[in-house]
Amino acid sequence: MIHYTVINAIVFLLYGMDKGRARRDAWRISERTLLVSALFGCWGALAGMLVFHHKTRKMKFRILVGLFCVLHIVLYTVYTVKLR
Repeated sequence: MIHYTVINAIVFLLYGMDKGRARRDAWRISERTLLVSALFGCWGALAGMLVFHHKTRKMKFRILVGLFCVLHIVLYTVYTVKLR
């Protein structure tokens, strides 16, 4: 569980870093990198989008990050049911 928390914290920081770079007109983190990171840390991506108001206008991010969160919920549910 600690690994999952660390991954989500890193993804959250990535979204924050990219937002800061966007404001300074500096080198940006690619959308592909942000989306792949969101696949593994969807809650960090969702929190980063909401806290930093980053990529919230991009429908691709809104849909995919939401789908990734649903996927994580399903996988967690299947995993916990199998353990019983």
